[in-house]
Amino acid sequence: MNKPSSLRQHLLDSIPHLKRNPESLLVFIESGKLSTMLQKNLNYNYLYNLKLIVTDFAEHPDTLITPLLQWIRQHQIDLKPDDISFEADIISHDSIDLEIGFPLNECVLVTQDSNGKFSTEHLPEPKPEPKPEYNLEIDDRFQELLDGRQAEFNDLDRQRKGAT
Repeated sequence: MNKPSSLRQHLLDSIPHLKRNPESLLVFIESGKLSTMLQKNLNYNYLYNLKLIVTDFAEHPDTLITPLLQWIRQHQIDLKPDDISFEADIISHDSIDLEIGFPLNECVLVTQDSNGKFSTEHLPEPKPEPKPEYNLEIDDRFQELLDGRQAEFNDLDRQRKGAT
């Protein structure tokens, strides 16, 4: 499983508290399953819940959540809006223990060479479809209508101001 170590490194690189105190970041894998059909190939998916615990965290939780979401946006694009859970233990006026959990999956492609040797490749996360670009060019006739309506609004506005 590659995603837990990738996320760990990303958080260590991104969060000042964790740079100074890497031992305060604990990473656990819970409720793991393997999903495979075992019919035509040996490909499989790791499915598991990842639990992060940051102990004695003396920064605002946003400093952890923002880089976490940045990583998730690139490495686990199919999370549902309510898949990320958290709990916090208030240790003192300026520090907490923060636990964050969410599901992860990793697709593994298994190939066999001509000598019968197996190799595995962890497939990258699929890239989301780019949103279509909209052509915002306005037809000249429509633009004339808009300009005329704007002139009417300007006239009404002047009349209103003159009446008050």
